[in-house]
Amino acid sequence: MNNLKFAIIGAGNMGSAIAEGLLKTGNIAASNIFITDMRAQALDRFKVNGCKTDSNNIKAAAFADIVIIAVKPYHVKTLLEEIKTELVTAKKIIVSIAAGVSIADIEQVVGKVPIFRTMPNTAISIQQSMTCIAEANTTKEQQSMVLEIFDQLGKTVIIPEDLINAATVLGSCGTAYALRFIRASMEGGIEIGFSADIAQTIVSQTMMGAANLILATGNHPEQEIDRVTTPQGITIAGLNEMEHQGFSSSVIKGIITSYNKVKK
Repeated sequence: MNNLKFAIIGAGNMGSAIAEGLLKTGNIAASNIFITDMRAQALDRFKVNGCKTDSNNIKAAAFADIVIIAVKPYHVKTLLEEIKTELVTAKKIIVSIAAGVSIADIEQVVGKVPIFRTMPNTAISIQQSMTCIAEANTTKEQQSMVLEIFDQLGKTVIIPEDLINAATVLGSCGTAYALRFIRASMEGGIEIGFSADIAQTIVSQTMMGAANLILATGNHPEQEIDRVTTPQGITIAGLNEMEHQGFSSSVIKGIITSYNKVKK
């Protein structure tokens, strides 16, 4: 994998996050990453770090083994038409992170080339993404290679393409949901006496610890909740009040609302 060459087309939030994550793995040379964008300032930090940068998408696609499509969904078709010859001639691997752009949409332009439709989240920049992946026209070797890449950037799971919209809500929008909980907990912490910075540290570490407990043990969340709730204790009192105020119901309704919107 050390010799793989990457083109990242688009240096927006997600494209930049992927580039940062790849650089932080330590297994991919900066010179093997080619990032394009029409905005020169968006490329400056990557150029300084040794990445190849340009506004020429064709040049980037010709350079790479894996072409990561990180432009806005409404630009994808035009981009694919632009770099089609490079993709088809060498059967390069396409990795698309464009929300709402299906594998069939991509195939309409470039045909049956290896395609991975992925849904990472912004934590990919610190190698902590949850990346859901659907694929078409790929070999087992290609699947293993792409999984290995994204496994270095967090956790991955291969899913049917018809679950990609659901993955967008749960794994990508989910970052914002979790951060809103952190913010609310911080505000509660400030009200009971902590400064904002100390509250943020306590809440963030507590959230990370709780998530790691589930990932490390595989236990259902309620099993771990039972370990910290005692009869007539303060934890169950707080949890019950949150439920009385509609906590779980609000989260579920929020997820379903986002899902209904992404389907449109």
